[in-house]
Amino acid sequence: MGNETTQFDPTAIEILRASIQHVPFDGWCEAALLAGANDCGHDAEAVRVAFPRGATDAIALHSRLADQSMVDAFLELSERPEKVHLTIRQLILLRLEIAQPDKDAIRRAVSVLSMPVNTKLSAKLLYETVDSMWRAAGQRDTSFSFYTKRGTLGAVYSATMLAWLSDNGSNMDKTVGFLDRRLADVARIPRLTKPARTFMSAGQRFAGSILRGFAKRHSR
Repeated sequence: MGNETTQFDPTAIEILRASIQHVPFDGWCEAALLAGANDCGHDAEAVRVAFPRGATDAIALHSRLADQSMVDAFLELSERPEKVHLTIRQLILLRLEIAQPDKDAIRRAVSVLSMPVNTKLSAKLLYETVDSMWRAAGQRDTSFSFYTKRGTLGAVYSATMLAWLSDNGSNMDKTVGFLDRRLADVARIPRLTKPARTFMSAGQRFAGSILRGFAKRHSR
């Protein structure tokens, strides 16, 4: 399993990381980016070049860096789960653990991404995250299940992230419990009654149809 690393603009990363501390107070806005740029020795022009669409570009970069860090952390584990569902569980928890220091900024980002004007970007970033998880888990098939798997995981991950945002405990025990219940629900799908399976399949197809529009590549 190779590590497909995306190269990001180092100046944009530097400004983003310096801006994160301002986001909980100012929100994802030009003021926060300019303050972060000033903190690390960059000017307003550097902000415009790094984030031509402003705060949404910064949110997208933050999400993509977290995806990459999740995969890197997973590949660095001395022992990785052998079963796919445990691998997915591990990846989700790694993604959230990495994001823990930036929870307030992510809470703000979710508010921005939930705006109707950002629906396309929100779906695109969700697709990229769950696609990274499945690829790290070694699932690179391009059959019909490509979209159903990503649709199902997109629903599980989104719900778990919202649970994580509301989990104010000193650890992630509540989040872990929530995730395990969602994964158990998914595992039960083959044993559900026919009407319930039909309902769940319809939900998967709907999620898959959204994610499908943002798939840029299926396999290498």
